[in-house]
Amino acid sequence: MDVRYSAVETNWGEFLVGWSQEGIVSLHFPGCFPDVRLSSPRGLACHVARELDAYFAGKRRKFWIPLALRGTEFQLRVWQALLRIPYGKTVTYGELAERIGRPTAARAVGGAVGANPVPILVPCHRVVPKTGGIGHFGPGPEWKARLLWLEGVTRMDDG
Repeated sequence: MDVRYSAVETNWGEFLVGWSQEGIVSLHFPGCFPDVRLSSPRGLACHVARELDAYFAGKRRKFWIPLALRGTEFQLRVWQALLRIPYGKTVTYGELAERIGRPTAARAVGGAVGANPVPILVPCHRVVPKTGGIGHFGPGPEWKARLLWLEGVTRMDDG
């Protein structure tokens, strides 16, 4: 798969989008860019920037961008389950494990959630620990807190 990378400006900062003809491959937060060769943003990369801007402005709750997710069968199942978590709601890792039919696999689910290559677009920020708090998030806990606040989640232990 031929992947290109474009830095796109949003109202929350500059994100790095990895994209191919099949869809979006990766999304990296400001300050978390890998060392890659950049292409000028066009097509899908520009579409991502527009949808992110609308989401960050509170005008979008779901994304309609084609994704080209690559992972294990288990990861893909978890990522599909993440897409079904409604805007403004959270679930625990254990609840997500139950949803995919693997009730004892909360840790493995956590690993798959952490390996999500397109955070926000596949809303891994909506998964929280059973013990309360916000839990881990690759770009940093401040980003997860900000995304949950945007969606109106004020208590992380609501479930």
